[in-house]
Amino acid sequence: MTETESIAYDVVVLGAGPVGENVADRTRAAGLSTAIVESELVGGECSYWACMPSKALLRPVIARADARRVPGLGHLVQGPLDTAAVLAHRDYEASGWKDDGQVRWLDGIGADLYRGQGRLDGPRRVTVDGPDGVRHVLTARHAVAVCTGTRALLPDLPALADVKPWTSREATSAKAAPGRLIVVGGGVVAVEMATAWQALGSRVTLLVRGKGLLPRMEPFAGELVADALTEAGVDLRTGTSVTSVTRENGTVVAVTDSGDRIEADEILFATGRAPQTDDIGLATIGLEPGSWLSVDDTLRVQGREWLYAVGDVNHRALLTHQGKYQARIAGAAIAARASGVPLLETDPWGAHAATADHDAVPQVVFTDPEAASVGLSLAEAEQAGHRVRAVDVEFSSVAGAGLYADGYRGRARMIVDLDDETLCGVTFVGPGVGELIHSATIAVAGQVPINRLWHAVPSYPTISEVWLRLLEAYRG
Repeated sequence: MTETESIAYDVVVLGAGPVGENVADRTRAAGLSTAIVESELVGGECSYWACMPSKALLRPVIARADARRVPGLGHLVQGPLDTAAVLAHRDYEASGWKDDGQVRWLDGIGADLYRGQGRLDGPRRVTVDGPDGVRHVLTARHAVAVCTGTRALLPDLPALADVKPWTSREATSAKAAPGRLIVVGGGVVAVEMATAWQALGSRVTLLVRGKGLLPRMEPFAGELVADALTEAGVDLRTGTSVTSVTRENGTVVAVTDSGDRIEADEILFATGRAPQTDDIGLATIGLEPGSWLSVDDTLRVQGREWLYAVGDVNHRALLTHQGKYQARIAGAAIAARASGVPLLETDPWGAHAATADHDAVPQVVFTDPEAASVGLSLAEAEQAGHRVRAVDVEFSSVAGAGLYADGYRGRARMIVDLDDETLCGVTFVGPGVGELIHSATIAVAGQVPINRLWHAVPSYPTISEVWLRLLEAYRG
């Protein structure tokens, strides 16, 4: 017979990834008792199967590519990467897939951790079936925050499960480089993993259903990344769909819509994400299991005054840093409402409004070259009805770019709102631009006027002088 234990908290958080951890951190800082529930590892997808291990795989690839472009150094780094050393460092950055350090951090902020599958059981009530055989019934006085994230979405292909395809999890945690790897998809995960495994010794075939890569960025971003992948040896095929996949005597065989038969040792599907809400008890509160959860700018689920959905699960911006931002906003809103604040600061850019989700979402794609953007693309700005002008410059016009790398290739674009002369969006593509995008994020989020940006003087000779080139091109 299952033992039941009931306890009340001010706040109950479902999911102990970076988003759930940040919600708990903010509610505990406000003095609210907080329980956090996790069915896998504390630290979530980002720590063990996404951000951290993927960037650990990519950093040596990018560093070697940069070094090869530096006169006097390039000839010293022409050999292959030490794949075993790269994978060992990846294991270190993923904490060996153990969450002891993250658990200690939760203990340090005073949040109570419950391991097991957490499920809603009516309003303000969560049950957790723990590994010790105890059913914990947690009641939330003020709020339940769903921070369960997403899972990889696999295509509907016959007997695909028998093939044992890779998802992003297998791609970032593999113990060896497959001799041949098929990557299906054209988004961030697909291009990053194609970059990493090609450099680590795999022969990669990249199959993209659409016309190009990185479809949510400016078109030139995908074009420059595609050129670089092809130069690196990736067999890139656009306008291609997979119609069947089998595994024959250990070999993966993928057949495309054009009838091509491609053999490989492994196949990675990077074809989208689905919300992890199918088994969290949504039906008990009148919501559809497996659905995205729609929220207002305080991250509160519409029609449920006590329920919040934070991070990927609300489908606003599927990025770890954006989910953590939402968590800070949600934590502040929960704390304010719990203390009886009569009117929250929910105007755009207010303390309780996740405005950046709409207007200033930054992203870096860690390929070679890197692609980084914030805010709206030209197409998005025009579709939203803004009167805009796109300003483009090549990084070859910047002295710092030539010093950074011989033959530096890249492009920058800023989208100017012509009505108030502020920036709607910025995109950079080129080596090292990931560290440049935060300046653009400040300009977009801060709605800094062009005439004030003229007084933000970039240091010479740095790549950041691209800002001066952009402003000069705008003014003529």
